Amino acid sequence: MTRWIALIALIIVADQATKLWVLAALEPFEVIPVAPLLNLTLVFNEGAAFSFLADAGGWQRWFFAGLAVVVSIALLAWLKRLEAHERLTGVALSLVAGGAVGNLIDRIAYGHVVDFVDVYWRSWHWPAFNVADSTITVGVILLLLDALLPKKAA
Repeated sequence: MTRWIALIALIIVADQATKLWVLAALEPFEVIPVAPLLNLTLVFNEGAAFSFLADAGGWQRWFFAGLAVVVSIALLAWLKRLEAHERLTGVALSLVAGGAVGNLIDRIAYGHVVDFVDVYWRSWHWPAFNVADSTITVGVILLLLDALLPKKAA
């Protein structure tokens, strides 16, 4: 369990450090080209993924914060019950939990999530995201792969 807590903590620190850096370095909506198809731009998301419920009037802040707390507790309980050989599941759950807590910190501290990675193609832009969003996405993909991979017989 200690290694999973360490991974979660590493994700939270990386997420919050990058957000603090972006908040100090950029003005809202300022665009800094980084590479072809990639910009840094500071935006604030009051909703969930893809700004879902962003214009809901404010109640969504506490709804998503509460949801993040419940999900994080459930993931920690799941991590605690893992067998030693379930490493992929442990990594996946830790990625999701670390990302959930990273975004939870933003919701509590700022009332919104700080996003800054802007991936685009010509005039089309993917919704901006952050380190926490990335780890949640990778964690969910790993959980799906783990569920689909054949299990070794004991």
